[in-house]
Amino acid sequence: MTPTTPDPQAPIDDDLSGDLTLALRLADAADAVSMARFDAADLDVRLKADASHVTEADLATERAIRDLLAAERPGDGVLGEEYGVTGDTRRQWIIDPIDGTANYLKGIPMWTTLIALAIDGVPRVGVASQPAIGRRWWAATGHGAWTNEPGETTPRRISVSTVDDISRSSISFQSIRQWDEVGRADQLLALSRRVWRDRGYGDAWPYMLLAEGRLEFVAEFGVKEYDIAAHVPIITEAGGRFTDIDGDPDISSRSALATNGRLHETYLEFLAAPEHAGGDA
Repeated sequence: MTPTTPDPQAPIDDDLSGDLTLALRLADAADAVSMARFDAADLDVRLKADASHVTEADLATERAIRDLLAAERPGDGVLGEEYGVTGDTRRQWIIDPIDGTANYLKGIPMWTTLIALAIDGVPRVGVASQPAIGRRWWAATGHGAWTNEPGETTPRRISVSTVDDISRSSISFQSIRQWDEVGRADQLLALSRRVWRDRGYGDAWPYMLLAEGRLEFVAEFGVKEYDIAAHVPIITEAGGRFTDIDGDPDISSRSALATNGRLHETYLEFLAAPEHAGGDA
């Protein structure tokens, strides 16, 4: 089943609190495994068939998550970056054990474990954990979006910004190469001329900055479900909006556009304008 973004009018499933608690425990287990090998001099690194890197930590972290799910939710399915799809797809945990493997293997602390639960194809629970910097973000439909502050024991509820003018907005893109490869580099350049600030923060972190109200726009291409499923409930529960680059609520279309909601249609219209068109996504 193709995962889509949540319907804001859908009824709230109160049982998600148990799933969210489990997702946070999964993140705890993942953090223990990934941090044990972070910046290790003898880290085993290999190339996958698509020429992307995979480390021993990617594999071990996903195994740790799957093992706990097998014990706690044996009837649920799993879609993971490293070990593919197993089990039922009606309730499916979507996992990226280390989003930002290139950073991880270089000893750069900006990498994230992403854990989501999709129910009937819709991401309803999301956790994004960045243990190397001591940060975590989480959400479940109807339960708000939250983060921790290093040194604080009480979580903080987060929300997107109220910026409603594109000229005052701050945007993040994953890389110029991504936009160039899909023929949209001219669009990115044109957009950079309209907004207040543009930066390529990369990977999961800019989505979290958006959920905290520090950015208004994050977009990327070539993404898989496990790259972005966890972001969906975090951003939507923070008051933002998440679609693909053409405005469709589909996280399997290989593009993503997250905004503070107020400017979503403005960004879509800008990117769709003929004078900014540079190719098909």
